[in-house]
Amino acid sequence: MKEVDVSTQIVIRCPLDRVASYSANPDNAPAWYVNIKSVDWKTSPPLSIGSKVAFVAQFMGRRLAYMYEFIELVPGRRLVMRTSDGPFPMETIYTWESLSSGETRMTLRNHGVPSGFFRLAAPFVSFAMRRANTKDLTLLKDILEHN
Repeated sequence: MKEVDVSTQIVIRCPLDRVASYSANPDNAPAWYVNIKSVDWKTSPPLSIGSKVAFVAQFMGRRLAYMYEFIELVPGRRLVMRTSDGPFPMETIYTWESLSSGETRMTLRNHGVPSGFFRLAAPFVSFAMRRANTKDLTLLKDILEHN
């Protein structure tokens, strides 16, 4: 099976602490992830290693319901969440880097091995994911720079 590995990044004109705290909070995901429709904590907040959060998303015309477990959290530097269930087992990684200009570079990386429909559509999944992630990061930038 072909692994999907997509990495996108953006520079946001905000301090790292603000970008990291906003983007790492699962409750904010529906505001800046175009495809995420709902978030449901399965463990009690705040976010920590071992936290579990259920997401419902719409991707490539399909409804996806999946549970992420947060497996690494270095506040203001790196966040790693992984799902092993659902049609697209995946790991999502956020990294944040403070730039000398007071801006923040955020990188969003998704990688995993699609199954079912997504395995059949694998040639298009990376393209669709990169496009969606670019839209998501652009929306995040807009939210943080204008609020």
